[in-house]
Amino acid sequence: MTERTPLEGDTAIVTGASAGIGAATVGTLAASGANVVLAARREDRLEDVAATAEAVHDVETLVVPTDVTDEGDVETLLSRTIDVFGGLDALVNNAGLARGSNIEDLSTDQYREMMAVNTDGMFFTTRAALPHLRETAGTLVFIGSFAGKFPRPFNPVYAATKWWTRGFAKSVSAAVGADDIAVTVINPSEVRTEFGSEDGTAFEERFGAGEVTEPEEIADAVVFAVEQDQSMVSEMDLYRRDKFDFF
Repeated sequence: MTERTPLEGDTAIVTGASAGIGAATVGTLAASGANVVLAARREDRLEDVAATAEAVHDVETLVVPTDVTDEGDVETLLSRTIDVFGGLDALVNNAGLARGSNIEDLSTDQYREMMAVNTDGMFFTTRAALPHLRETAGTLVFIGSFAGKFPRPFNPVYAATKWWTRGFAKSVSAAVGADDIAVTVINPSEVRTEFGSEDGTAFEERFGAGEVTEPEEIADAVVFAVEQDQSMVSEMDLYRRDKFDFF
């Protein structure tokens, strides 16, 4: 008799699924038995990640090219998910980026792009997903950041978007907890991904293996939260140890 995997038959959406934490989360959700809907702007990358998940884990995937800052794209993402899988059990709000650094040199376009992806995007996806998660007593996972809990002199605007993410997630949790929707915020420090490549050197190039967190570690935390049986893991901090060497 084949043992049932924890999320067998469940359906999860992962935003920012084309690389890094998102791609790792697709694989880990699939390993736990979930069918996964992959959302990001780079369709070719999504197709590669989806094909690997299906081949290795024998689950179904759905690729929906999505700009999370576009309300129409987000509505299409949810409608296609429901059409194909019949419901939604988890949304992983992972899409995010950083642009520029200090306030004086940050262009208005860079500011607006960060705000649009990191805040508007999470609002649009959450708003669209909540009615479906209410039907399944599902789970919302937000990828926050170390920068959303402590003052961060480098790129205060990026930090502010992550403070927003954390505040939004916790307030949503208070609003929908009675509906048995679980909400979890996961706060990494640096993760070895292509993050940072928009205006500088990607973390995967800046740090060697073992120096900072790997995307698979964050993916494990995401899936741990989703696997909980209607209990809520409110928040998890996954920091590299030397973050606290100054204490």
